[in-house]
Amino acid sequence: MKSPNKNDVLGLLDKAADIIRLAVPYECILLLLFYKVISDKWNAIVTEYIKEGYERKEAYSLANSDYLVLYDENEDKLYTWNEITKKEEMLSEIENALIKIAELNSTGEMELDFRELKRLIDSVGLSSLSKRDDLRPKLLDLITLFDKYDFSKIDYDIIGDAYQWLLFKFAPSKAKEGENYTPYEVIKLMVRLMDPEDHSIIVDPACGSAAMLIESYRYVKEKLNGEEPRIKLYGQDINEKTVAIAKINLLLHNIRTDVKILSGDSLINPEFLKNIEEKLNRNTADYAIANPPWNQKGYGEEKLGKPELKKIYKYGYPPNNSADWAWIQLLLYSAEKKAVVVIDQGALFRGGKEKKIRSEIVDKDFIEAVILLPEKLFFNTNAPGVIIVFNKNKPAERKGKILFINASNEYEPHPEVKKLNKLGEKHIEKIVKTYREFKDIEGFSKVVSLEDVKANDYNLNVTLYVTPPIETEEIDLEKELQELLELETQTEETMKKVLDYTRQIVQALKK
Repeated sequence: MKSPNKNDVLGLLDKAADIIRLAVPYECILLLLFYKVISDKWNAIVTEYIKEGYERKEAYSLANSDYLVLYDENEDKLYTWNEITKKEEMLSEIENALIKIAELNSTGEMELDFRELKRLIDSVGLSSLSKRDDLRPKLLDLITLFDKYDFSKIDYDIIGDAYQWLLFKFAPSKAKEGENYTPYEVIKLMVRLMDPEDHSIIVDPACGSAAMLIESYRYVKEKLNGEEPRIKLYGQDINEKTVAIAKINLLLHNIRTDVKILSGDSLINPEFLKNIEEKLNRNTADYAIANPPWNQKGYGEEKLGKPELKKIYKYGYPPNNSADWAWIQLLLYSAEKKAVVVIDQGALFRGGKEKKIRSEIVDKDFIEAVILLPEKLFFNTNAPGVIIVFNKNKPAERKGKILFINASNEYEPHPEVKKLNKLGEKHIEKIVKTYREFKDIEGFSKVVSLEDVKANDYNLNVTLYVTPPIETEEIDLEKELQELLELETQTEETMKKVLDYTRQIVQALKK
């Protein structure tokens, strides 16, 4: 079997996507990739222990301890890809093996357990799909495709990035079903604005596939010149299936320690905060980051007004038709240092209950920057969206001020998706540099005092404070006049010719 490189893996996943063509849930590819990778990695660990002189079953136990449990010691049964795909009814056996792996790796001692994996397996339904004559050949083709490669030596970043590429590949179809996907470039920008350091605790209460937590880990690792970060990551998502995808994503990026992903409704039951308190003896993190559902309905005072939640929503309860400022308050409560959120632009200027919450947070001087993004960055909306950076420890020179950045023109056409825009690296660098320098740039950024914001009735709409210059073409009046005179001369000459031809025709008709 060949050890694949990055292009091989992307090519494999592209072929896999072509095979299923939405006839089979795309999560089927995620599960098979996960299963093949963990099996190959686990087998490689076993091989090394056997080389060191351990008996096979001893090597199995050690691999279980080092990586994941793929060998059931009680039943003396192996659940690796190579073992299961030998069986006649391999598709249903793969499903059973994955369920067993979920059970074996869901013990309380494990930080990255896989208890939600069964929900993902059930939603795909491999055994049910395998009974359909039109789908069974597709599934067998997928098995054959993955069988060609040995993933034991592949770099975790390559396989992890390929996994995220697959999520991106199917993002347009999932957006139609209401799922939210944050473009990688937006995540990259948000993490750079957050700028976490080593030993930080970082939370994402609407973590989705955990991409923001993974990028935070990468960012700190890069700061450390490749050394493994000693940060702690906490995420939560209301969808158990999404939680399973997040855990797979983290594992395939080889982020398995100091990470906890929980399932549940963060707005009414922030389990990640309880977990931080239990494990670390503190009730907040250092940093919070999120792209929560925009304008989420059903989170007014009736749901959020419980006594135990008052400390979180102390600035007020949002209206039932938009939970944007509930999410912002949760992020603010969760972070001791900075919080970064990407949210609907309307949250900046809507009135009523949202204005009351917004004005209190402005008065607290927590808002450091408001950044208007370009339109058409997201799959599920053409709306531009805004990033708000909150800082509870503003430097003295930034106190009483908010930096507004109008980045609405900072984009390039997306290379893969028509009608979609993308933040380029130069755009990200420009925004981050401006934020760090905290200065006015005509038509791009402006530092505004809180007094001016209050005078504008707490309206944070970026275009109220800074608008890009309107591009106007310089006109050379002398040149334009000369061209006009030349055109007039040409017109006169043309008219003379037309009159001459007309006279000739009239004279010819008279003869």
